[in-house]
This record gives sequence, C-alpha cells and structure tokens, in this order.
Amino acid sequence: MPDSGGSRAQRAHIPTSGTGPGTDADLRTGPGADGDPTVPHGDAGALAVDPAAPQVTAPAGLPDAPVTPKAPGAPGLAGPAAKAARRTGLLVTLVLGGLTALPPLSMDMYLPALPAVTDSLSAPAATIQLTLTACLAGMALGQLVVGPMSDRWGRRKPLLLGMVVYVLATAICALAPTAELLIGFRLLQGLAGAAGIVIARAVVRDLYDGVEMARFFSTLMLISGVAPIIAPLIGGQVLRVTDWRGIFVVLTGVGIALTLVVWKWLHETLPPADRHTGGVADALRTMRGLLADRVFTGYMIAGGLAFAVLFAYISASPFVVQEIYGASPQTFSLLFGLNSIGLIAVGQINGKLLVGRFSLDKVLGFGLAVIVLAAVALLLMTTGVFGEAGLVPVAAGLFVLMSAMGLAMPNTNAQALMRTKHAAGSASALLGTSSFLIGAIASPLVGIAGEDTAVPMAVVQVVCAVAAVACFLLLCRPWQRAGREAGGL
Repeated sequence: MPDSGGSRAQRAHIPTSGTGPGTDADLRTGPGADGDPTVPHGDAGALAVDPAAPQVTAPAGLPDAPVTPKAPGAPGLAGPAAKAARRTGLLVTLVLGGLTALPPLSMDMYLPALPAVTDSLSAPAATIQLTLTACLAGMALGQLVVGPMSDRWGRRKPLLLGMVVYVLATAICALAPTAELLIGFRLLQGLAGAAGIVIARAVVRDLYDGVEMARFFSTLMLISGVAPIIAPLIGGQVLRVTDWRGIFVVLTGVGIALTLVVWKWLHETLPPADRHTGGVADALRTMRGLLADRVFTGYMIAGGLAFAVLFAYISASPFVVQEIYGASPQTFSLLFGLNSIGLIAVGQINGKLLVGRFSLDKVLGFGLAVIVLAAVALLLMTTGVFGEAGLVPVAAGLFVLMSAMGLAMPNTNAQALMRTKHAAGSASALLGTSSFLIGAIASPLVGIAGEDTAVPMAVVQVVCAVAAVACFLLLCRPWQRAGREAGGL
C-alpha cells in the first residue's frame, strides 16, 4: 500500500540539472531494481522543475536513481541554468494553472449576462439556465473521454485537440442565433474544456510524487482559485462595452492564447513506454480496476463529497446571504471574495507548511473534521438552536468551512493519484467526473424547502461532510497504512 511518500512500486521522477538551461537527464532504475532500461522523462525543455523546491527522491526501499553527470566545466544550477530552470518551472505552473482555471472562467464570466441572453434570444429563463447545466455536464463527461485518451496517446495531443475544439465551440457560442444552438455548443465547450482539467492533473502526476505532488496541487489551487473571484467581475466589465456575445469573444481569445502557450511550452510528459495500447475496452478495464481499488475509491468519493459541500455553498450562498440575512450585493461579493481568499490561503499553508511535516492523511483528516464541525455549527445556527443568528456568525461559519477546503481538496487528489502512476489520465478523469456529478446532484437540494430558510444548505453540507469522513475512515483506513509504515513494510 502506498504511504504519503508515494508507492514503493512506482519509479521516482527525479528532476536533474543537465548541462544547461531546460535539460532533463535520463531516469534510470537503480541496480537490481528490475533492470529497466533508461527511460527518458518526456521531452526536455519547458518541463524543467524548480531546483529551489524540495525534490522527489526514490521511494524508501529503492536505491536513488543515478543521474547523468554534467560535463566537466559545465555550469551548475547555481548559475544561469538555475534561473532558466526556475523560469521554465514557473511557466509550466502558470500553464497548468491556466488550464484548470479556464472552465471556471467559462462558467462564471457568463453569469452576469444571463438576463441579457434571455432577452436577446427571447427564451424563458429556465431554458437559458440549461446553458449552464450543459456546460457543467460537458465538463463532467468530457473527462471520462479525455483521460483514457491521454493514457493511450500521451498528454500533449489530446490536450491540443481539446483546446482547438474549445476555441471553435466558444466562437460559435458568440454567434449562436437561438437558445437551442447555444445550449448545444455550450455542451461541446464543456466537453472540450474538460481536457484542460483532466490532463493538468495527469501532468502533475507524471512529474511529481508524494508530498511534492500535494504541494503542487496547492499551488494550482492558488492560481485556479482566483478564477471564480475575478470571472464575474470581468464579465460585468465586458458587458459595459459590448453585449453578452462579447463575453464569448473574450473567452475565445483566452482559449487561443492558452492553446498557443500549450503548443509552445508544454511538452510531452508521458513516455511512450508508459502508454496504454488498448482501445475502449482496455480503457474501461482500467477504470474498472481503479474503482476496484478500495483506497483509491475512498479518496475519490471523499473528495467528491467535499466538493459537493463547496457546490452547495456556491449554489445557495447568494440566496442565503442576500435574501435571508439581508446583505447587499456588494456585501455578498465581499464575503464571497473573503471565503475564496481563505480557501486559497489555507491551500498555500497546506503546501508550504503542513505537507512534509505531517502525513497527508493526518492533514486531510484534520481538514475533513473542521469541515464537519463548521457544517454542524451552520446547521445549529440556521435551525435557531442558538436563537436568531445574524449574518456575522453565519458568515464566520461559511468562512471556516470554505477555508478548510484548502486542506481537503488537494490532499484527496494527491493521495488518490499516488496510487495510479500508470493510469494517471483515467484516474484523473474519474476524480474529476465524480466531483462534478456528486456536486451537481447536491446543488439542487439546497433549495428544496423554498426561499425562506437556509436549513437545506446546512443539511446538505453536514450530510456530505459526514459521508466524506466515513469514506475516508472506512475505505481509505489510514491507520492501517500508518501501521505498515511504522513496521517498515
């Protein structure tokens, strides 16, 4: 069983200096470690890893992988090569962050334009709401397609294909003459945009292991977490100078720019020797095998249920904060931004301070426990156990709950992907699809009791949070792996 440092059966990915900027040394197994031949670590160049960060070493029990020595007299990483490696490492981080931020941008930039779309296309509001549902469904289902594709053909080709289709679908959305066409191409936009989500996670798995993977996921959360905050603001500013179609024009431009950056800088990370050669049947067998892994499934469901808590907040908070507790739209925007900042900040604390000092399971368990406590406190406040609660205590409870997501979400992804070195694309697809589907099921339930109470939101959050803890304890069983670690197994 894997521990927080990665599976002992997995080959270590060890970033090396090479002899100049942007080079990757060959990876080799140590003597006696199966005798594998030299395996190149993807393409050289843009995928250099920041040498200033703590690096991944061979898992316990295996000798460190030797690296190609630099030529005599070649500059070390303390000189210009170090600066170049840092620049390229930062660029790859920004590219992967942009890929994961694009779907939230596609969803949230469009929100301020919904009334205008309803008037422009002379369609009922319920029909226009389907444009959001179609995009979300596309993002969920698209990951199931793109993930196995990336395991078979590598990361780069499916990602570029998805980005091109995203650009075309978004451009057609800007020209859509009817609501039905807009719904159809929003579905296609979501299907194509899913490539960025699933392949970004798979690339992280290709490059990192153990605590370094958890740290990188926390960094991605910093970048992609900003998108939901600024997207409605950008959409509102675009509507000041043009109509709703201009939002899709802006998204088309963003898609083109990101496609060019991916084509130029994001090289292949999955070596041909590690790719799957089967077809659809093989991909289904791979996913079935992943789901048969009790621990992987536990982390997947726990992460999906935590994501459902987040979805319940996003769906209900505008109504709860403004309609029930009487906050102005400006106050709601401020509170929404503060909660997003809390999530991002705790994610950075997770990556910079906690991961590496404590096991990922301990940090994850603590995060889930805080989410449960905050959700229970919100339920008690909304049901009037403490009397009539005002906006301030409810906002404080939401802030604590949202901030704790910064401990739960990156660590469930890291722990699940740590078990799936040779099927990272399929595993990433299952993680993403399960999160979106569970969240989509939970979101409508927050309004089930009408518009006069916040109790359904709190009930959904408590149920999902407690279920996440149950999955973590019953399926992942972290104490068993901790015992094996202590016994040296």
